[in-house]
Amino acid sequence: MGCKTLCFGLTLILFAYYIYTPLPENIEEPWKVGVIDALIKTTSLTATLLENMGLISYAELFTMLLKLDHTVLISDENITVMDTKFTDIPVCLYLPKKKSESQRRAVIFIHGGAFVMGSCRQTAYDFLNRWTANKLGAVVVGIDYRLAPQYQFPVALEDVLSVVRFFLQDNILAKYGVDPSRICISGDSSGGTLAAEVTQLVQNDPEFKNKIKAQVLIYPGLQAVDVLMPSHRQNEHGPILSRDMAIKMGCLYLTKDKALAQAVRENQHMPHGSRHLFKLVNWSTLLPEKYRRNHIYTEPIIGKLNSSYPVLLDSRLSPLLVTDSQLEKLPLTYIITCEHDILRDDGLIYVSRLRNAAVNVSHDHIEDGIHGALFFMTSPFYLNVCLCGFSCCI
Repeated sequence: MGCKTLCFGLTLILFAYYIYTPLPENIEEPWKVGVIDALIKTTSLTATLLENMGLISYAELFTMLLKLDHTVLISDENITVMDTKFTDIPVCLYLPKKKSESQRRAVIFIHGGAFVMGSCRQTAYDFLNRWTANKLGAVVVGIDYRLAPQYQFPVALEDVLSVVRFFLQDNILAKYGVDPSRICISGDSSGGTLAAEVTQLVQNDPEFKNKIKAQVLIYPGLQAVDVLMPSHRQNEHGPILSRDMAIKMGCLYLTKDKALAQAVRENQHMPHGSRHLFKLVNWSTLLPEKYRRNHIYTEPIIGKLNSSYPVLLDSRLSPLLVTDSQLEKLPLTYIITCEHDILRDDGLIYVSRLRNAAVNVSHDHIEDGIHGALFFMTSPFYLNVCLCGFSCCI
């Protein structure tokens, strides 16, 4: 009893410490963000301690807690919701009940969670997909791809690609009354990463080329080459997503070897033969001046790891690593970035490179936004921003 009381007391002290950590002044709903940020940081420290004690892994604790937020997928008066599978991959299918005189638009949505946690069955994603289907009269496909560290790269990508290719078949589109010229692929955070990767791959596939009309990327992570961009430095401690947490989770997508995570923290993880790629993510030339001022560019350090990870050179992991000629093939793109987000600069650089490649790009930067705003915030503003993006694109 005494031990439990002590642990509870220490947890409260830790939570109180984190909740009084200063936040950026212009954040919307600061008290809510402060509480969520404190909960995440307290959980992160607890997970680290439990992992060091050999009781439970860091990712398992977060996954276990997020499963408490899974909702029951039920139909309502406007939307029929189906819990089904495409090519053995679980999907949540949202079908508007209202009859349509023409073929419907479609949105393929990929959830975030750093490749190691999350599900389209979580309350926020279910609400977004239901909202999108209802407001746009669109068929929405939410994909529950397999997660790391049990399933590492490229399993998540292969799962999403498999579902997308299945859905894009003419007979499947006809089955659900979808207009084959009005299909959008979207995702948030790591889901945005997967959406960008899949769009690049599909555009290069002769069988499915031009079947994706648009991609909508919501604060996506788009490269694993340089993790000392200005946004990483400015938002090192969050809110919501800290640099350390992002590195821990992201590295689990590739390996359980903690040496990689340590090298990434020091920006010393890139293997020999990678220097030619640095120009594709060089923030000193690709970021707008507003975001790079007061920061000095230094290249990632090459060859410090004893174990080499050639996958770090793979554009299927980092969509920013494709050439300009490959970018030219991409469809209409809508990108959302948030000011207080370590992934901010990935999105901003992609906007610059796509525009340089003459791709039609729309971009909204939310000055008071945080990473995970779509998931954590109750304000309808973020839902409406996403909805406008879907609507304008398809």
